[in-house]
Amino acid sequence: MKKNLTSKLLMNMWCEFWQEKGHKQVKGASLIPNANDTSVLFTTAGMQPLVPYLLGEKHPQGTRLFSIQPCLRTNDIDEVGDNRHHTMFFMLGNWSLGDYFKKEAISWSWDFLTNPKWLDIPKNRLAVTVFKGDETVPCDNTSAKLWEEQGMPKDKIFFFPKKDNWWEMGGGVGPCGPDTEIFFDTGKPSCGEHCNPSCDCGKWVEIWNNVFMEFLIKTEGGQLSKLPNQNVDTGMGMERVVSVLNGYKSTYQNDCFAGAIEKLELLSNKKFDFDNEQGRNFAIICDHIRASVFLLGDENPTVPSNVGQGYILRRLIRRSVNCARNLEINVKELVLVAKEFIEFYADFFPQFIDKQNFILDELNKEILKFEQAIDSGLKEFNRIIQQKNNGETIDGITAFHLFDTFGFPLELTIELAKKHNINVDKKGFEKAFAEHQQKSRDASSGMFKGGVAVAVDENEKLKLAKLHTATHLLHAGLHKFVSPDANQRGSNITTERLRFDFACDHKLSQEELEKVENYVNDAIKADVEITCEEMSLEDAKKSGAIGIFESKYGEKVKVYTMGNFSKEICGGPHAGRTGELGKFKIQKEESSSSGVRRIKAILID
Repeated sequence: MKKNLTSKLLMNMWCEFWQEKGHKQVKGASLIPNANDTSVLFTTAGMQPLVPYLLGEKHPQGTRLFSIQPCLRTNDIDEVGDNRHHTMFFMLGNWSLGDYFKKEAISWSWDFLTNPKWLDIPKNRLAVTVFKGDETVPCDNTSAKLWEEQGMPKDKIFFFPKKDNWWEMGGGVGPCGPDTEIFFDTGKPSCGEHCNPSCDCGKWVEIWNNVFMEFLIKTEGGQLSKLPNQNVDTGMGMERVVSVLNGYKSTYQNDCFAGAIEKLELLSNKKFDFDNEQGRNFAIICDHIRASVFLLGDENPTVPSNVGQGYILRRLIRRSVNCARNLEINVKELVLVAKEFIEFYADFFPQFIDKQNFILDELNKEILKFEQAIDSGLKEFNRIIQQKNNGETIDGITAFHLFDTFGFPLELTIELAKKHNINVDKKGFEKAFAEHQQKSRDASSGMFKGGVAVAVDENEKLKLAKLHTATHLLHAGLHKFVSPDANQRGSNITTERLRFDFACDHKLSQEELEKVENYVNDAIKADVEITCEEMSLEDAKKSGAIGIFESKYGEKVKVYTMGNFSKEICGGPHAGRTGELGKFKIQKEESSSSGVRRIKAILID
């Protein structure tokens, strides 16, 4: 195997390999999706920004793509602290958009993993799984045969049902298909005669997944239909691969965490050991501060708040502070840990150096704010304790009030209550917390593509295209009559209405709203043709096109122009002429978060 594999070496090898195979690199997309309240708060996979192209739209960079995508998932926050869980991680991915399919995908996976030029993994330490088929889609014998042709023994090819070897988008609507997963044998003893990659015994670790995305789920629980093209979507978790190939017991032994851990050891005068509670504090700080750096350094930066993405960032920072307290570290020195990550990733994310002052200032502000909140929270906690008798319980709603209002972590409430022989209703807290989370995110169960709901039929596609076109005109109107800095911060479009979030430090006056609304309707009355040109990102900027979410497009972009009314970089659906839109009506203007306003609007036929 490749000796002393590091995350930087793996990223460089990934780029070199796929470039040799004729792929173009897609710049990693923003961690913040193009809608603030989609069914996922953050970019959770490399394919997420590519959904329109997997559904058949032409990508400006061609049909063979690859990326190194930072991802952030919130479902594992409470698991962080063990030897493998992370909130923020890197997904290495490559795609075929109607180009090659199973044969090339499987042979190239095998090549990258086993070729001495690349990862040089011994072939006898690999196994694969394929889809066994069901009443709707037959067994994937093609993939099994292709694996045999690569030299994979039959007894290392396992057939599993949909729950193991089928991929589909969250919400049950969107592209989907069977997958074939590649597993690495860690060398641990088998758990029994029937030990296989589906076991949780730790012998087998998944390191790569090839999804053969050729179907579309049109409605939740509905029948499958064929996509226009047969696509390949792959994913390899960088931290996991580096860890297992080096034989590490913890992903926190990887090079990307080395500088941060060394700094924490110096600040705490303690050694990192992932097998004890002290090590758990090290791991949580490393994961959460790294994620915070990426959120604050994003092209669409998140700042701490009480809702949405800002709420998650606030929780990450405050958990880090709590762990720093446990390690007896001066919490103000957590910014030094952040600097380690900024410097480590500077080669791949040079914007971190440009934004370093902003990142560290925001981090420091939140740390100080939490310190003040803790002091206030202690007073409230003591008031609550005085009303309790020995052995009584702090109910979940009260515990959540301490958390939500004063930033008191549940762990701290439990720890302090225990000293007074008082219990805490954890289940009640979790229920209150879950209800709060639900309120802070979009209630829709479907995934949105670039802020646009998945269309089921042609009529819905037309409605979505019209409303999406209207957001371009709205954006241009805001730039003209509110501020040239009134840049898009998110959009959410259904077949009934649009929601558009934009940077703004004040509530819009009635006069401003009327001017913006009239601007959109004037453009509609003009009935101008909506044209699309492909050009380089640099040429698009020179042409005056607005481009807020540039990173999801790559070197070549599509620029949509509507007469003299709007010119914007975009990859979504559009009407043919502005006159098709009907009448534009703003229904509401309100605050979305700190420094961000939201407009809700409709189109009337």
